Amino acid sequence: MALFGNPIPETPQTALNVAQMHVLLERMELRAAETRSGGGEPAISRHKAKGKLTARERIGLLIDPGTIPLEVGLFTAYGMYGEYGGAPAAGTVVVIGTVHGREAVIVANDATVKAGAWFPMTCKKNLRAQELAMDNRMPIVYLVDSAGVFLPLQDEIFPDKEHFGRIFRNNARMSGMGIPQIAAIMGPCVAGGAYLPIMSDEALIVDDTGSVFLAGSHLVKAAIGEEIENEALGGAKVHSEISGVTDHRMKDDAACLQRIRTILGAMGGEPRLVYHRTAPRPPRFAPSELYGLLPPDRTKPYDMSEILARIVDNSEWDEYKAGYGKTIITAYARIDGWAVGIVANQRSVVKTLRGEMQVGGVIYSDSADKAARFIMNCNQKKVPLVFFQDVTGFMVGSRAEQGGIIKDGAKMVTAVANSVVPKFTVVVGNSFGAGNYAMCGKAYDPRLIVAWPTATIAVMGGRQASETLLAIRLQQMDKGGKAIGEEEQQALLAEITAKYEQQMDPYYAAARLWVDALIDPADTRAVLSRGIAVAAAGPHPPPFNPGVIQT
Repeated sequence: MALFGNPIPETPQTALNVAQMHVLLERMELRAAETRSGGGEPAISRHKAKGKLTARERIGLLIDPGTIPLEVGLFTAYGMYGEYGGAPAAGTVVVIGTVHGREAVIVANDATVKAGAWFPMTCKKNLRAQELAMDNRMPIVYLVDSAGVFLPLQDEIFPDKEHFGRIFRNNARMSGMGIPQIAAIMGPCVAGGAYLPIMSDEALIVDDTGSVFLAGSHLVKAAIGEEIENEALGGAKVHSEISGVTDHRMKDDAACLQRIRTILGAMGGEPRLVYHRTAPRPPRFAPSELYGLLPPDRTKPYDMSEILARIVDNSEWDEYKAGYGKTIITAYARIDGWAVGIVANQRSVVKTLRGEMQVGGVIYSDSADKAARFIMNCNQKKVPLVFFQDVTGFMVGSRAEQGGIIKDGAKMVTAVANSVVPKFTVVVGNSFGAGNYAMCGKAYDPRLIVAWPTATIAVMGGRQASETLLAIRLQQMDKGGKAIGEEEQQALLAEITAKYEQQMDPYYAAARLWVDALIDPADTRAVLSRGIAVAAAGPHPPPFNPGVIQT
């Protein structure tokens, strides 16, 4: 393998890069701390007055001491549902956590947020948690404490394919796949949501605080005239001694969580590593140096090789077709000992075959052709794929079209779509248009997709999109017989640009689960290693069939 990377020179630009990254990271930590506080201190106090632990405290007791959970979807619903007071983290905490040395998905309702009610994004987040369990054949633990569907938004959560009912469909499918599901009823569990714990392999219920029923006391009275308290209707004693609905009656949260640990600890079978790993070697350059490499101006070039040199083992890799298709780097490397295939957009200034100087980040025909072949090779060799995105899209123009850019782009997209090895995606900077698809965006089933706080995700860049939207708006106004002057046009452009740039913000993407997490760039290596380790203990990939690919 060849060594890559150079020490970062101390220049004004490097200092500016570092300063800007620290601003972004401080903002991210402040927003993360605010989100982790859930419904706020008054709501937490009321919750604890009932003898209950918070969702994050429950997770802390469930996982192995000294281990760090990998949280998925912390910023889900960030900035959304303002008219209802917001829903921090969509009222649900989802982590991949270690229990008795075994990785598991843990889903905990946060009852300090609207009593744990399900918003549309809560449903999407729960479906993502189940997807993680199914893809990696991991046990899943549900810590249930929820008032049920948030009724003002019921039409956005109840009837469609990817809505509430899909949760229970997945319960049944996971059971058929042999994926263990453990559910603890630690608070209310109402209406359709009652099926989730009871469709799990084992259901626990906590005395006094846990209850489960298809209809609560108020609805029962309205429906059939019966007057009854919730505890007598569906409390722990009823379901553990009379109905037989639950399997374990626990005295409090702590005892319940300890019993779950015991259940998971008794599971048979040792995890086997499907993918190859050697002794890890740290990069030759400190991961913190990543802060100085990325310019705040997203149009400026930089060398992706320097980024990779601070992530991969010993800052070394074997580059595939190094002299061809230079706007994409394809290489075999190791991350924390794990063998991986890397596909990364190159944004440095490169020389094309025609002699022009071009700034990278654009996928040309030769780059797409190279990447497609490399992706197929990794599938043949059973090597997981890691994508580093900073892409403005595929090349356009008559020369690109006549050169078959659509054909070569389709080739790359097909290879990504039909890949059977685990895929992981890191959005470093831009993620625009079909480049998002070709570089394994959310639609292409990455096992994990994370983003740096420098990420921007949209159909095209802000300037191009804003000018296009302005042209359309002016054309519509002209047809209506209304013309506006230059000053008004500029004001309209500023309004359109502000709205579009808000939608490009990484928190906008994280709120909608377009990415699983926003991460500190210095944590990239650790996050990828954790994701690969989870995948490596899962099932062998099926045979690879690349489908029909034009040559």
